[in-house]
Amino acid sequence: MTERLSRDSKVATAVNPDELSIGLVHLGIGAFHRAHQAVYTELAAAATGETTWGISGVSQRSTTVRDQLAPQDGLYSVLERGLGDPTIQAIGSVRELLVAPEGVVERIADPAVSVVTLTVTEKGYRAAPGGGLDFADEGIQADLASATPRTVVGQLVAGLEARARSGAGPLTLLSCDNLVGNGAVLKRLVHEFAEAKGCATEQLAAARFPSSMVDRIVPATTDADRVDAERLLGWRDEGVVVAEPFRQWVIENDFAAARPAWEQAGAILTDDVAPWEQAKLRMLNATHSLLAYLGALRGYATIAEAVRDEELARLAQDLMTEDVVPTLDPPAGLDLTSYGESVLQRFANPALKHRTTQVAMDGSVKLPVRLLGTIRDRLAAGAEPRHAALAVAAWMRYVSTASEIDDPLAEKLRTVVGEAKAGPAGLVEALLGVEQVFAADLRENATFRALLVTELAALSA
Repeated sequence: MTERLSRDSKVATAVNPDELSIGLVHLGIGAFHRAHQAVYTELAAAATGETTWGISGVSQRSTTVRDQLAPQDGLYSVLERGLGDPTIQAIGSVRELLVAPEGVVERIADPAVSVVTLTVTEKGYRAAPGGGLDFADEGIQADLASATPRTVVGQLVAGLEARARSGAGPLTLLSCDNLVGNGAVLKRLVHEFAEAKGCATEQLAAARFPSSMVDRIVPATTDADRVDAERLLGWRDEGVVVAEPFRQWVIENDFAAARPAWEQAGAILTDDVAPWEQAKLRMLNATHSLLAYLGALRGYATIAEAVRDEELARLAQDLMTEDVVPTLDPPAGLDLTSYGESVLQRFANPALKHRTTQVAMDGSVKLPVRLLGTIRDRLAAGAEPRHAALAVAAWMRYVSTASEIDDPLAEKLRTVVGEAKAGPAGLVEALLGVEQVFAADLRENATFRALLVTELAALSA
């Protein structure tokens, strides 16, 4: 076997890892961060010559990333798969690897750190269904009683407390997860936890919580990807991540102190992320979910296979043009028609092999931010959001028939499905009763309920 990638490999990176000091902490150092924010951070440092933006990457549960990258001195590669031959680039911006809770609060408290970024997925925020912190969550309850926090919100508040004691400067907490108004969401959760813990500080008041919108398709890495990476790189990389060539990052320009010059790497700094965010969530992410559930139900293993199904591609297109576009007020420079076409083109990339079951994960927390807002807006306008309702019905069919459900509400969903009355109407009635997903306005809307029953009946035929 080829020798493993390491600092001694002399593989070219955009920055010299040995020269970087840590100035940024990232919570949730999975594949997406390494293919997205870490790339922007490295390119920004290369463009400016700054050496203060090395990343301390934190895994919240698994030791996998640390086990992969620590023997490689934090180095890894991004394998880009487009329509042509794949390309590869080694990345050196990750300078430390932690597994929570060890060392996390201390690193956040480091005066050299001025930015904490997050990709912990929707469920990592421990939010209640109606918004705000879920104080019934066992992890939140444990952190309120403990000095060693294990939840993301607990770690951030403890880090802010420690900074207040040490006299460190103000901190920016930058969410990069698919949540509507993710900055405002994070701010509310952090403040609510701090209040419950009784630890409000000047650091908390000075902290900034900009919103951001991220976009890049990053499928799970396969053994075949590792073989290709080894061939292209000349070294064995256990931490290689795969991505499409496209990447986008829109960031609210609201920072408490210094930050990487991400705009030098192509990020968009703006006063208002919301229009970009809503277009992405409602067009790209919602369409992704529709194709994942319908594709999985038809036996397609990947999103690319699903979008090559002419009927599914038409349904995806109709979801965007008939249901979503009428609800959007796009930002200047974003043509929604072209954007919708690019979404389907990206999904059709056969080289990515983005699994339908991977996209289908965590549906109970994805549906509210990807689809239910569109449904509410169309119902309020007197329209029938048939294609958006079809996506929700496909989720209902999927969770009622899949052998395994990867979802934070998996146990509850299995119970609800098992107790549902027979037939489409019974399943709709049962799943609409899951309050963590559907608020009362949708549960009680006769038009929405009728659409679900109709679409579920068609899917069950």
